[in-house]
Amino acid sequence: MDQNVNKGTTTVGLVCSDGVVMATEMRATMGNLISHKTTKKLFQIDDHLGLTVAGLVGDAQALARILRAEAELYEVQRGTPMTVKAAATLLSNLMNQRKFAPYMVQLLVGGVDHDGGHVYSLDAAGGSIPDQFITTGSGSPFVYGVLEDIFEEGMDLEAGVDVAIRALSAAMQRDSASGDGIALCTITEDDGFVAMSEQEIENRRQAIQTA
Repeated sequence: MDQNVNKGTTTVGLVCSDGVVMATEMRATMGNLISHKTTKKLFQIDDHLGLTVAGLVGDAQALARILRAEAELYEVQRGTPMTVKAAATLLSNLMNQRKFAPYMVQLLVGGVDHDGGHVYSLDAAGGSIPDQFITTGSGSPFVYGVLEDIFEEGMDLEAGVDVAIRALSAAMQRDSASGDGIALCTITEDDGFVAMSEQEIENRRQAIQTA
């Protein structure tokens, strides 16, 4: 099956007091068919930048490769890592240039730089908007319902991880295009990009459900 037509996603990004949390579920769909159950939608760009993708998998993977290469080139040329805003602006410009065959994606760019933690949402037309919490994809209405209720600006990373897991779990319960597990990372100034293991995510999810 052609991965370029796979779609259906829920992603979330949160800015916390000590870093950023980014997470996605892992299901890809083709209409009513669940085409993949271990789809990669969370990408490490460099030590302090992450990217989540929703939409057409082929477009999303191409943009992730471009951003990773551009981030490496930026650091070589300037001697400093690419800022989160620069990464979002670069992707925005790339997406805005394709007027007649747009990238059919929604992206979240998140990370930590000299100005702290940031998350940007990018739409298919190249619009780039920063916020304290953002969700994209078919399950985003359910995630926003959770975030509007329990997200608190300035919460720490540990609390943010639990909020992200709770929000994605709600989407996976109600959105048929979202499911089959959670991929999650934290990004901090000291530790950089750290992917959480599936077992730790599941342990936290169960603890949240029984709390």
